[in-house]
Amino acid sequence: MYIYNVTIHIEKHLEDKWLEWIKVHIPQVLATQKFQKATLSRVLAHEEGGATYAIQYLAKSMDDLNSYYEEHAPALRKEGEELFGSAMIGFRTELQVLEEF
Repeated sequence: MYIYNVTIHIEKHLEDKWLEWIKVHIPQVLATQKFQKATLSRVLAHEEGGATYAIQYLAKSMDDLNSYYEEHAPALRKEGEELFGSAMIGFRTELQVLEEF
């Protein structure tokens, strides 16, 4: 299993709008059928001027993840970029699940 982790910092004045949008966006990502499930978490750190969130998508294989990148990611990312521009800063990481306890 693989985790596709997207960490986003959003400026405070757009946080509520972003939360509304991300709750629509996550089901759109899941609708690609490349991920098994997703979780939305808030990073517990005091930050001036904004908040940070992590969205973790669980994929069965790297093939599914690579297929998502090639077939779906550009279009799905575009809407967020257009809506929030530089008020939304993000980075993405891939994690391989080795064991669950």
